[in-house]
Amino acid sequence: MDFLQAYTVRINEGLEGINLPSKPSNLYDPLRYFFTLGGKRVRPILTLLAAEKFIGTDSETDALNAALAVEIFHNFSLVHDDIMDEAPVRRGQQTVHKKWNTNIAILSGDVMLVKAYQYLNSYPAATAKKLIDVFNKTAIEVCEGQQLDMDFEKRSTVGQEEYIEMISLKTSVLLGCALQFGAIVGGADTNAQNALYGYGLNMGVGFQIQDDLLDLYGNPELVGKQVGGDIITNKNTLLMVIAKREANEEQLNTLETLLKETNNVKKIEGVLSLFKILNVEEKCRELMNLFYNKAEVHLDKVELKSDKSGLWSLTELLKSRSY
Repeated sequence: MDFLQAYTVRINEGLEGINLPSKPSNLYDPLRYFFTLGGKRVRPILTLLAAEKFIGTDSETDALNAALAVEIFHNFSLVHDDIMDEAPVRRGQQTVHKKWNTNIAILSGDVMLVKAYQYLNSYPAATAKKLIDVFNKTAIEVCEGQQLDMDFEKRSTVGQEEYIEMISLKTSVLLGCALQFGAIVGGADTNAQNALYGYGLNMGVGFQIQDDLLDLYGNPELVGKQVGGDIITNKNTLLMVIAKREANEEQLNTLETLLKETNNVKKIEGVLSLFKILNVEEKCRELMNLFYNKAEVHLDKVELKSDKSGLWSLTELLKSRSY
């Protein structure tokens, strides 16, 4: 992602430049720690790219604060998600609740949320109101998606449409929000805002399906977390949803037995074998590509594909990512 390096550096410098008090250290050190763990910075980059589409790179209008608000909120959600998922590793490093404790992680995450609002309020009142209205709607939807995700953990089966709805809320709406932020700061009209939001919504679904695939088929050193972690925790990812839908009675019984297996290596190997028989990976990739194609239809309304720049280039890079 060479062309994105300048954007990533700009965002990382922005995060490093956040003025955080030194005390109480157990409140603010986890923020400093989490902001330095890296990440793809996809969401804030989308904000910057969307803004530049309408205001250009040399404009005095700066979308960085909106981009930072998106990234800070995303990090807030990850800190809390890790607690709920009992995840030990994030981006190859200890999660906040493991490095400190759960109470510290909750409170530090809460501060991140407030910081996001502070950055949105840095804009003129009319712009800030538009941004905060979109942000409030998105934040509620992200919580709805997370709750659905947790509800699905208690169910033996989940329908494909239900799963798509859940990841749309949990993941996609924030990408749509990031793009709409950029459009708002850039002064885009409603049609352009809606087109970019639709692009983000569909790309986000494809992005999350890709994450589901990388959890099982990706390189752990690149992905930054344990391979097969979703299988170990019996998570209803799209892979599992499709497997349960496609399996016959005997295969379903085999799968249920595997999900009770306490040996993680045997469990992952067994489920992988069954997924291969059921062509689960191929079916997931087909659906992933379908949503990426839908995203491109929306993007074509605001950016020419022939330019091969900005958002188009980012889309192609995301589709081919290995982490």
